[in-house]
Amino acid sequence: MLSLRQMTPGDIARGIRLSAQAGWNQTEADWRRFLDLEPDGCFVGEVDGELVATTTTRVFGPIAWIGMVLVDPTMRRRGIGTAMMEHALAYLAARGVATLRLDATPLGQPIYQRLGFIAEYELARWEGVSPGAGCDGRVCAVTAAQIEGLADLDRRATGTDRQGLLRYLWEHSPQTMLALEGVTPLAGYAAFRGGARAFQIGPIVARAGDVGRALADAALARLAGQNVFVDIPRDHGSATQWAQERGLHVQRHLVRMFRGQPVQEIHHWLWASSGPENG
Repeated sequence: MLSLRQMTPGDIARGIRLSAQAGWNQTEADWRRFLDLEPDGCFVGEVDGELVATTTTRVFGPIAWIGMVLVDPTMRRRGIGTAMMEHALAYLAARGVATLRLDATPLGQPIYQRLGFIAEYELARWEGVSPGAGCDGRVCAVTAAQIEGLADLDRRATGTDRQGLLRYLWEHSPQTMLALEGVTPLAGYAAFRGGARAFQIGPIVARAGDVGRALADAALARLAGQNVFVDIPRDHGSATQWAQERGLHVQRHLVRMFRGQPVQEIHHWLWASSGPENG
């Protein structure tokens, strides 16, 4: 019989094994971030005392993201994924969240549709070895003084207040968050982080195409010779063209879905998502 409970730090090792089995990219640092930012909203499922499933949530005011919906391959098709989702949905309902969002794999999309989620748009995961593109000399690491402006730009682009997440990423690795030096108000930013299989480039938010290209190239320059992933909305022509020109190729597609009130984004500012966990 399946039993559900809150995730604890002691569950991280098993969570990493589940994500590795699925071929996902999360590291121990990612799992710790889930728990640090939403300790009451991360859950595990156990059968006979063995951890076989996970789900995480992150509440951004009236909007929440659901991620890391994982089930041990030997335990699939038993309703465990649906039970984990229903548990997460109950938690978010109790928090009064108006909008739920997630990025669905082909395996998970039918479950989410049955639970009332609606497809918004597709993202393509581009991957390859960073060619170490030339770097615009104006790009530098984000400073503490820029975080508030960066969060405001991100909020305008995504319709979501992700300041806590962005500040967390900056505090733990300030050199991996980039912006254009001396540009006020902030014209864009890019971030990247390590992964189990590749460096994840994103989020990238830019108010103009030349800014997006400069920031994306700056990330590649810092990751020369490394494997990289970038999740780009399929209908973002400029970002897609950039990925093609840099020799990346599409690994797979994800479907961004929502339930509840739709979120108003400035879509052409969204060059790359932060990954399926937080959009």
